[in-house]
Amino acid sequence: MPYRICKSLEIENGHMLTKHPDKCRFPHGHSRKVELVLEADELDENQMVCDFKIISEAVGQWLETFDHALCMNTADPAYQELKSRYGARVIGFENQDPTTELMARTIFEHAAQSLTARAARSDTLYRLAAGVRLVRVRVWETSSSWAEYTPHP
Repeated sequence: MPYRICKSLEIENGHMLTKHPDKCRFPHGHSRKVELVLEADELDENQMVCDFKIISEAVGQWLETFDHALCMNTADPAYQELKSRYGARVIGFENQDPTTELMARTIFEHAAQSLTARAARSDTLYRLAAGVRLVRVRVWETSSSWAEYTPHP
């Protein structure tokens, strides 16, 4: 059984679900907790899967772009107007509603790429061992509801 760790980060994030039949089609926000689970078969030279700081450095700044931002389907009629008005604070999901499930997958894909690049670096104080794997990303929408993305092996 491999060793596993989890790092949680929090953001305030809004979205609107164009295809939703009820209130969620309107802009609304959530206090989101994002959990990133990493594993390794062996511990590193510091007896860790990796230092939690590595996860924060590799993903935290990018995840901050979602903080106080509105995620929208690019096909929504209001998307272009809001994007031109608020710029980077409006994040487009190409012809898809930005459900919590899709946010979990988007975060997973970015985090996996960022951690792979980090493992290739040797010019940093906190090094990531080559055998560390991102297992899943869980995004909490409320205190009682979450969505998770785990790719097939």
